[in-house]
Amino acid sequence: MYNDNWIHELAKLDEQGEACVMVTVLADKGSVPRDAGTKMLVTRNTIVATIGGGHLEHKAVKMARDMLLMGDRHTKVEHFNLGARLGQCCGGMATLSFEPIGHQQNHLVLFGAGHVAKALLHIVATLPFRVTWIDQREHEFPEELPTGVKKLVSDDPVAEVKDMPANSYYLVMTHNHQLDFDLAKAILNRNDTAYFGMIGSLTKRKKFDYRLTERGYSQETIEQMTCPIGISAVKGKHPAEIAVSVAGELIAHYQGVPMEQKRPTSTTAAEPATQASNNSA
Repeated sequence: MYNDNWIHELAKLDEQGEACVMVTVLADKGSVPRDAGTKMLVTRNTIVATIGGGHLEHKAVKMARDMLLMGDRHTKVEHFNLGARLGQCCGGMATLSFEPIGHQQNHLVLFGAGHVAKALLHIVATLPFRVTWIDQREHEFPEELPTGVKKLVSDDPVAEVKDMPANSYYLVMTHNHQLDFDLAKAILNRNDTAYFGMIGSLTKRKKFDYRLTERGYSQETIEQMTCPIGISAVKGKHPAEIAVSVAGELIAHYQGVPMEQKRPTSTTAAEPATQASNNSA
C-alpha cells in the first residue's frame, strides 16, 4: 500500500511482532523516481510507502523479501543504473540501502490452560512466538505471564478462532474432548493455518478423523491436523517432558524441517503422554 507515514506503520509492525526491511534511497543522480531520503518498508506480504514504482521497486522488494526469507540481519547497500537494462528509461542512478528491522515472530493460539500448556508457555516465550492463550477458566491462568503472551478468558473459545490472524499456529490442549472437536472444526474451516496440533492419543485421532469425515471434511483437510503432537523420540509423561516434545515440533515446523508422519495405524511414544496430559488439563 502507499503510505508515506512509515514511522507509524513501523510502530504497528513492531507491535505485531512482524519483521521488515527498510529500503532507503541513500543517493540519487540524474533522473530518478524518488529523491534521496525516501523510504519504503517491505514485509513478507505487504509494502508500506514507495520508492517510485517500476522495475527498480520490483527488484528492491524481491531483494528485501529474500533477506527476510533467509533471515539475513546485515544491512546492504546496492547501486542501480536506471537505464534500459533495468527496464526503466529515467537514465539516472540510485543507491539503496536495505536495513532489516525486528525479528519475525509467529503467532501461536493456545487453547487450554492445563499443566502441559503452562509448562509449554515457559519454553515458547523464549522462541520467536507471540501467544494468544485462551481458556474459559480465569483461575487457571498464572498471575504473571511471560513476555509476549496475552491471555484471553472466553466463555466461547470456538468463537475466538474467527478473529485470529491468518497463518497462525494453533495448539488445542483443553480439558474437554467435545470442545477440542468443535475447535478442530473451526480451525480447519479457516483453511489458512500455518500449523494445527491437538493433544491426544492415536485412539482420539481415529475418532476425530471418523467424526470429521462424517461431517463432510475431505481427507486432505483432515490431514492439516497434527495429532498426536510432539516428537516421538522424546519419551515421558511429565508435563515438562511433553512440553519439550511439543516445542521441538513447533521449532522444526518454523525452521522448515519435514515433520514425521503420525497416522492412526502406527504407534508413537507420544500417545500415552498426550493422552495423560489431555485428561489432566
